[in-house]
Amino acid sequence: MTLPTLNTAELERIRVEQAAAALGSAPARKQTGPAVVLRAPRVADGAQLWRIAKDSAVLDTNSSYAYVLWCRDFATTSVVAEVNGRVVGFVIGYVRPQAPDTVFVWQVAVDRAQQGKGTGAQLLHALLNNVAAQGVSKLETTISPDNAASIALFSSVARRRDARITKRPLFDAGVFPDSHAPEDLYLIAPTARTTQEDHR
Repeated sequence: MTLPTLNTAELERIRVEQAAAALGSAPARKQTGPAVVLRAPRVADGAQLWRIAKDSAVLDTNSSYAYVLWCRDFATTSVVAEVNGRVVGFVIGYVRPQAPDTVFVWQVAVDRAQQGKGTGAQLLHALLNNVAAQGVSKLETTISPDNAASIALFSSVARRRDARITKRPLFDAGVFPDSHAPEDLYLIAPTARTTQEDHR
């Protein structure tokens, strides 16, 4: 039996799809088991956000204090996903002071056991729907060039919302004091409100 030969483009597409599934941007599998509840974070959630970020092995892990403080001060621009009373994913962001029509997504992460179920995309859609009432119509985030999962996640959200996604260099590796990768700025606009059905 002869196996089909995959060209470079096909291999890259498969790699991106696998990476996307890890963050929850791939088409969600039929949800079985307990329902996912999306809600604003509370101070008591800070420790779980820190754990998920740390376990991701991809995100820059901030101090536990930073996550607790974020849950207090930026709860209206952040969302957590909860299953059976346990936080299994989060997105944290803020409205840019110099651009009040723009929400900047600082981090989005999903617990390993919850990956591949579309949770990452659900979190981002919930955030964008929430901040629409504040006049927010744009999303910004930074992603390092080698983070295929995040690129796929935000690209899928832009497609679902029928929005444009653009990219430009923002921070060169030289601005960081450690061996941090460069960061590209991604802009999604316009981020019109959608219904839950629109992004299932």
